[in-house]
Amino acid sequence: MTTAAAPDPEWMSRPERGATIVIKTFVWIALHLGRRAVRPLLYPICLYFLVFSTASRRASSDYLTRALGRKPGFVDQFRHYHAFAACLLDRIFLLNNQIGLLDIRAEGEDFADEILASGRGCLLVGAHLGSFEVLSALGARRSDLRVSLVMYEENARKINTALNAINPAHKIEIISLGQFDSILRIETKLAQGEFVGMLADRGLDGERQMRVPFLGADAAFPLGPFRIAAMLKCPIILMVALYRGGGRYDVHFDRLMDPATDVAADHPLLVETAIRLYVEKLEHYCRSAPYNWFNFYDFWK
Repeated sequence: MTTAAAPDPEWMSRPERGATIVIKTFVWIALHLGRRAVRPLLYPICLYFLVFSTASRRASSDYLTRALGRKPGFVDQFRHYHAFAACLLDRIFLLNNQIGLLDIRAEGEDFADEILASGRGCLLVGAHLGSFEVLSALGARRSDLRVSLVMYEENARKINTALNAINPAHKIEIISLGQFDSILRIETKLAQGEFVGMLADRGLDGERQMRVPFLGADAAFPLGPFRIAAMLKCPIILMVALYRGGGRYDVHFDRLMDPATDVAADHPLLVETAIRLYVEKLEHYCRSAPYNWFNFYDFWK
């Protein structure tokens, strides 16, 4: 296993494009005009960013070449940008409890059902692949499922700003990593039988990472989420909600590890195995739904 401290990640150094006032304006337009009326606006918006965001376009081309197994054309890259924009738009309706506008189909929920029935908590890991916000929609549909989200401190601040702009009455609890009581809060949620969601494909400056083969070349993935699961001995499940066009999302649950029952008792081995399985699953879903990968920077740097 090759691990190293992460350099300052490119995604952290990019300026935010959307100020709060812009978010609030677009949210107001979306909620007052409706999803069907607003979706056509995504076409000129995507075209603008595809033409003028040189670095993102280059990253999109690199990723799509790997996922598609061929050089992408203009239409491929436009579909990539449009899938991203569609998921951002649907986030507004998901966070305003307008779940009925979308066709959400879940597969593999039996893993989650078993854990819920046992009364244990679970760490749900995702990626910038499809829509992680669908998790909140699933939680709203099930009274027995309580979900908190774990994020790095800077991301938590940005997400809270966006959530408050979209829906000030949102009930999603954000646990910020980097605080003195972060792990204790996660442990408490798990002990109460709650599910804790966390994106596991990006790391922070100085965080230990592991380089794993992904779509033809080694890429760095943070160890933190998997170390937390090993330390707290909680099950860890991958959840992805793939955008399939229109209003359809296919949600998949995949069991990665359960430190309480898996044979491997050595934490480093358990963590390495879980990360490799996580990346294998990500690669599978990237090839299955290639336009759903939303890391618009040099991921293999």
